[in-house]
Amino acid sequence: MFKSVLEQDLAPVILCDLNHTIVYMNPASIKKYGADLTGKSIFDCHNDKSIQMIKKVVEWFQSSESHNRIYTSRNEKQNKDVYMIALRNENKELIGYYEKHEFRNVETDALYNFSNLK
Repeated sequence: MFKSVLEQDLAPVILCDLNHTIVYMNPASIKKYGADLTGKSIFDCHNDKSIQMIKKVVEWFQSSESHNRIYTSRNEKQNKDVYMIALRNENKELIGYYEKHEFRNVETDALYNFSNLK
């Protein structure tokens, strides 16, 4: 059930483990990046400054179980805010992280528009 939530999300979702290996990409992220990068290091597609910030955020996540979300960037062109989110197990131990894109555009589709259903 949880995988289906990610599969249907229109925003890119890439989950990483604590070794910074990509363990899952949803269809939107594969489309955006043009390839399934599962099994690769997230560091392979970031510059040195970004790598250092990712490491710093993961250290912050590890420092307290209440540290779970941090604002990382704003993209005016795409009208979105970007966050890093901690992934924790049932014991609240950090097991990974992902980047969350929150688009701020107003929806243009009609409410309950069933006409696009097949």
